[in-house]
Amino acid sequence: MCKIKNICIAGLLAVAPGIVAAQSGTNSPYSQYGFGELTEQSTGFNRGMNGVGIGYREHNQVNFLNPASYSAVDSMSFIFDVGIAGQLTNFEEGGRRLNANNANLEYISALFRAARHFGIGFGLMPYTNVGYSYSSSSKISSDESGTTTYTNTYSGSGGLHQAYLGFGWEPFKGLAIGVNGSYLWGSIDRSVVNSYSDVYINTLSKYYSADVRNFKVDFGLQFTARLSKNDKVTLGATYSLGHKLGTDPECKVISRNSQTSVSDTTVYTIDNAFELPSVYGGGFLWNHKNKLRIGADYTLQKWAGISFPMYDSSSGTPQYALRSGMFKDRHKVNVGVEFVADEDGRSYLKKIRYRIGAGYATPYQVINGIDGPKEYSVSAGLGIPITNRYNNRSILNISGQWICRDAKSLIKENSFRINIGLTFNERWFAKWKVQ
Repeated sequence: MCKIKNICIAGLLAVAPGIVAAQSGTNSPYSQYGFGELTEQSTGFNRGMNGVGIGYREHNQVNFLNPASYSAVDSMSFIFDVGIAGQLTNFEEGGRRLNANNANLEYISALFRAARHFGIGFGLMPYTNVGYSYSSSSKISSDESGTTTYTNTYSGSGGLHQAYLGFGWEPFKGLAIGVNGSYLWGSIDRSVVNSYSDVYINTLSKYYSADVRNFKVDFGLQFTARLSKNDKVTLGATYSLGHKLGTDPECKVISRNSQTSVSDTTVYTIDNAFELPSVYGGGFLWNHKNKLRIGADYTLQKWAGISFPMYDSSSGTPQYALRSGMFKDRHKVNVGVEFVADEDGRSYLKKIRYRIGAGYATPYQVINGIDGPKEYSVSAGLGIPITNRYNNRSILNISGQWICRDAKSLIKENSFRINIGLTFNERWFAKWKVQ
């Protein structure tokens, strides 16, 4: 049984990069701006608490949000966590509504103890998602019959993904440090295809592409203080290094005559145009008797000082150049609660973990001079123990999230997401006695 399970885990880790890279995970038209839609960066148990995790420090979960937490892993455990999600989104603009849905593999992560107070974690996690397709049409003829119209079709796909390896170390009782080093990769492809009902008019289409291959580094710190026999609090802090990605994005502009099929192509590139922001985070988690946990996180992503490539022909001379003012700093606040009646007791129902959470985030995109959508979210979930003759430490984490993105004069999005995370907790390092 153990050999079969280990082979399955190894096989999943081998094919996962291709699976993750092949999925966009979004249908949002907002993903056409900047790096796309920023992902949760959390695992199954975090999502029940709406993403709270900077101060979360437990022995039986992989907490990617703060690598310092890896040092809390049990001495004889190997933890493997895989998550999937399904999402239904309603888009609303000017009284018109449209529904879309998608489902994808969200993450794969693992954690084990390498030495006393020293844990090692690794896995795969998305960073951004790009996925949209829509069109708009308008009349351009002065003829009231409107025989001449033009249509622009907008589409995009791709996103950025990270394969990470990290460690957490507790050099002194109550104080832990950690770091995640990630290989960041992915492609982002966008296009605006132009067409006219009059074949005598030349069309102008633009194709944008970028291929990212670089690194990402995240640091974490946690300090745990015991307030009383039944209460302790963990304070957490995180920092992500901002830096250039060494990516040379390309813009290909094609002018085509539909009648003669003659086309003219101009290619623009910008050297080293993409950049990651510095990210600062802080949070806490209060633990009462290992039954009630209450936490809150705050993160600041410093996007405002980052420029992004844009194609512009309004001045008469086409240019593809870096433009400032495309982003703004993003602030995000999450709060969450977890309750379990008796995680070590004999009653199965008392071992179930109940979680709720809520959050608010400001936009990081500026769209045609208007701030992008603010984000409001709430969540609820369960941590259901998996017990059988082989194992009684694994957990099935299930949660539902409602997410609303809303911006003045722009599209409103309401999404309902189901998150399912399965945490395998195996005793790989136990010493067996033979009589």
